[in-house]
Amino acid sequence: MFSLVPRCKGRQKLTAALTGTGLEIAWPSAKALRDLRRRVGAAPVRHLFDVVAGPLARPTTRGVRFGPFRTVSFDGCSSIKVPESDRNVDRFGPQSRGGYPMVELMTLVETGTRALIGAVFGPTSVGETDYARRLLHHLRPDMLVLWDKGFDANAFLANVASTGAQFLGRIRANRRTPVLARLGDGSYLSVLGTLPVRIVEAEIIVTCKDGTSFTGFYRLVTTLTDARRYPAPALVALYHQRWEHESAYFALRNTLWQGRVLRSGDPLGVEQEMWAMLTLYQALRTVMVEAAESRAGTDPDRCDFTIALHTARDLVVQAAGITSGATGVIGRRILAGLLPPRRPRVSNRKVKSPISRYHDPKDDGRPDTSRTVTSLAVSILAPEPDLPATSHDDRHTPPDDRRKNRVLDLLDAEPDRHWHPRDLARHLGDVTLGTMRRQLDRWARQELINKTGPATYTSQDAPLPPAQMR
Repeated sequence: MFSLVPRCKGRQKLTAALTGTGLEIAWPSAKALRDLRRRVGAAPVRHLFDVVAGPLARPTTRGVRFGPFRTVSFDGCSSIKVPESDRNVDRFGPQSRGGYPMVELMTLVETGTRALIGAVFGPTSVGETDYARRLLHHLRPDMLVLWDKGFDANAFLANVASTGAQFLGRIRANRRTPVLARLGDGSYLSVLGTLPVRIVEAEIIVTCKDGTSFTGFYRLVTTLTDARRYPAPALVALYHQRWEHESAYFALRNTLWQGRVLRSGDPLGVEQEMWAMLTLYQALRTVMVEAAESRAGTDPDRCDFTIALHTARDLVVQAAGITSGATGVIGRRILAGLLPPRRPRVSNRKVKSPISRYHDPKDDGRPDTSRTVTSLAVSILAPEPDLPATSHDDRHTPPDDRRKNRVLDLLDAEPDRHWHPRDLARHLGDVTLGTMRRQLDRWARQELINKTGPATYTSQDAPLPPAQMR
């Protein structure tokens, strides 16, 4: 409840409406409340979040699906500040941007409703993909996962694919993806590690209402390899849904918590506060989605989070609808204040805070203030001509296969040379002579290489000695 009311004199606000009822109201001290919170701990609040978390939309809810898939997204938030106590510094690290220790929050969100499917948090020193791996058990085969750059490590992509879910995300510009087959819509089939994927490179020209325009570029990777069923322009348009995750974080950080520093000076209290904030956010989203679904054809993104929050806060402070009817009041006010249908707009990703990495973003032509978009022109680009035709990226290849590929490359480079296991082991540097002998014999039995003598080997394509040719 205390997440709903300002921290200043919150106890009095929660009991003010009960005066005059004849009840004897006790106002516990701040220390009593703090001690009670410590006895309760974080586990019950986390369990409450687990109860309310999850996708909220029905299959027919507007704006939540792409074909047969429910669109979801991964993203992290590292701007949640905690008090600079010794215990918080030990748990979350020393003061960071803004002079406070920071908490890293990673969530899996249903993009169409901005509902929280799962959440984890901890020190900012842990990588985003490490946190995201802890949420993979929430993925289902009917989900399509979206993400921004930074989640394209081969091992993580393989982890997501192993859940049965599909994905569509951006990849870094310096990744050299092999062109295995060109498709009719301009995209091409490729492979990252051992995972078959499809690459879409697009140029987007945005024209604003005032006549200004700028050009942007997307480089996307997806497991949706059927170009006829999922054409490249449709995937480029779909990727924009990932930014709904940013709106979810804005509601959490700015509308709900108003950018304040968390209260607790110890990690257990921080954990309790975080789960309480996430639970309240999800409860409000649940009411908002129910309200949108009660009016056919209403997109949940037209529901105003601020209205939902203020109405819930009023009901708590006024002690109104405590036993029944509270969610109905919130829903009616949400429907009465629906936002207009979403207008296409564009602006630079820039914030006022001087400690933010977006305080002084690079100039890519986007305006500093939001402007209405009048037209979008999407062009699918052909792959660069110098991209390889085969994959040399072995970061997800098992160690034994990496060694085999390196040996085959050495033998192919010098087809006339008869290699001794000692020479190959010396070239590789990470294998013993005995292991090298055993692996070479096994690869020879598999007819991957030729064994030309008691301890000599050549490439499979090398000419055999006359004695073996007869």
